[in-house]
Amino acid sequence: MIQALRQSGVIPVSNGRVCVVTSSSGKRWIIPKGMIDPGHTAGEGALIEAWEEAGLVGVLRPEPIGSYLYEKYGRTHHVTVFVMEVSEAAADWPERSIRRREWVAPEKAADRVEEIGLKLLIEAVSKTEVEVA
Repeated sequence: MIQALRQSGVIPVSNGRVCVVTSSSGKRWIIPKGMIDPGHTAGEGALIEAWEEAGLVGVLRPEPIGSYLYEKYGRTHHVTVFVMEVSEAAADWPERSIRRREWVAPEKAADRVEEIGLKLLIEAVSKTEVEVA
C-alpha cells in the first residue's frame, strides 16, 4: 500500500472571517497548505504555507482542528489542519503573482472549497468562532 503524502494547512481567521486563496492554477479556492518539509512539525509547515501562499502571519491554536484526505496526481494527500489567528496580512508575499486571497464569512469559505473534509473543518471553525466570540 502506498502511504499518503503528509501535508499541513491552515484556516486563517480574523474578525470572524476566514481567508481562502486560489490554487496555483487559479481555478479553485483552497486554504494555504503544502508538504511538510523534513525537520519541520506540521504546525511549522502550516505557518510557512500561510506566509508563502497568502502573506499571512499569526499564531496557531495549540491543537489541529482536524485533517482531511484528497487525491492529486493519483496520490492520496493527508492534510493536518490548524486554525491560525492572523496578526498581519502583508501587501506582498512570495506567491502573490499566482494566487488571490479573499476574506469571507466561514459559511462562504465552506461553500467555495471542493473537498468535503475541508468543508467540514471550515464549518467547525464557524461553530467555534461563535462560541469564542
